[in-house]
Amino acid sequence: MRQAAYLHLPFCRRRCFYCDFPISVVGDRARGETSGTITDYVHWLCREIQATPHDGASLHSVFLGGGTPSLLSPDQVERILITLDQRMGIASGAEISMEMDPGTFTLAQLRSLQAAGINRVSLGVQAFQEDLLAACGRSHRRSDIEAAATWISQAQVANWSLDLISGLPGQTLAQWEESLNCAIALGPTHLSCYDLVLEPPTVFAKREAAGQLKLPPQEETAMMYRLACDQLPAAGFQHYEISNYARSGYQCRHNLTYWRNQSFYGFGMGASSYHDQRRVARPNRRVDYYAWVEGLEQQPATYFQTVPPLSWRDRLFETLMVGLRLTAGIDITALAQEFGESALAPVVHQLRSFVAQGWVVLDAEGGQVRRLRLTDPEGLLYSNQVLVSILETLEAPPLPTSG
Repeated sequence: MRQAAYLHLPFCRRRCFYCDFPISVVGDRARGETSGTITDYVHWLCREIQATPHDGASLHSVFLGGGTPSLLSPDQVERILITLDQRMGIASGAEISMEMDPGTFTLAQLRSLQAAGINRVSLGVQAFQEDLLAACGRSHRRSDIEAAATWISQAQVANWSLDLISGLPGQTLAQWEESLNCAIALGPTHLSCYDLVLEPPTVFAKREAAGQLKLPPQEETAMMYRLACDQLPAAGFQHYEISNYARSGYQCRHNLTYWRNQSFYGFGMGASSYHDQRRVARPNRRVDYYAWVEGLEQQPATYFQTVPPLSWRDRLFETLMVGLRLTAGIDITALAQEFGESALAPVVHQLRSFVAQGWVVLDAEGGQVRRLRLTDPEGLLYSNQVLVSILETLEAPPLPTSG
């Protein structure tokens, strides 16, 4: 059953230097109420929603991501949510999140978005230092961050998240600590702290290849991670996922769908959905996406069946890969019921080698391993090495006895 929906709204004022997402740059002046490009996209997005087969389960979480969804008008957001509710059904009390950038909305717009149904805000801050914001290609400045946080408070948004990035070019440990302190002081109920990743098509990656990017050494970025792991729980945030912290009761319900490898709808240019053991990705260009929607409208009942299902090995690895991001780890008993004991046994055996290093914990009961988790912070910090080991183990395991 798919009870979560992600909607990709790909418009940005400019492309940040670390971003490789499928987006359309519309400039500093364009907004949903004045942009024909955005208006057309909302039309096609609603057409995709209306043509998508529905499995009968009401949505318990909706996430409007991007891009910069806060460039849309409240009326456009309301139209999308109404279309989604009419087609899928949005459950009472559903978490409805929207990514918003400082400097792209006002208090009046925020209140209109709340009236349209938005009840959770994800604020893309990234850093509090003017030089780091400029170095990233961000369009906002610190004054915009402070104004946005004030409006969120005045609008009484009870559930809101703030994003930060560590390991930025020229970033120091002292600056990272300052950003953490500033973020805590603004009073969010959720914090996401991502480590910079250089993707090939980005400006940062091209500069790095040309020797023009000065990144903090890995030892220092590891210290940044450990600092967040210490400082945020001390401030009352639970470290529940490798990059995410929440006050009690404010874990992101939508993202937990991904980390538990559960099915979800994806809508919009470049978005992916997961259902019936199939991952279906939409095209990354608007013109191709519009053609894709037309194809869906012509044969909605069978369109997704053209994508082959994932193999059991791929499903098992993906389940382990996303599940180990959670500090609570993975229920091995449940995995064994789906994939079989013989499929999991080599993985558990291989991971025993990381127990002595202090990276992995195998919780046992009655002599049987019941739960697998990474230690916080060291296991989470070196999770990529653990995942590489799992992948190597799954390359040629014995066939499962069930599943």
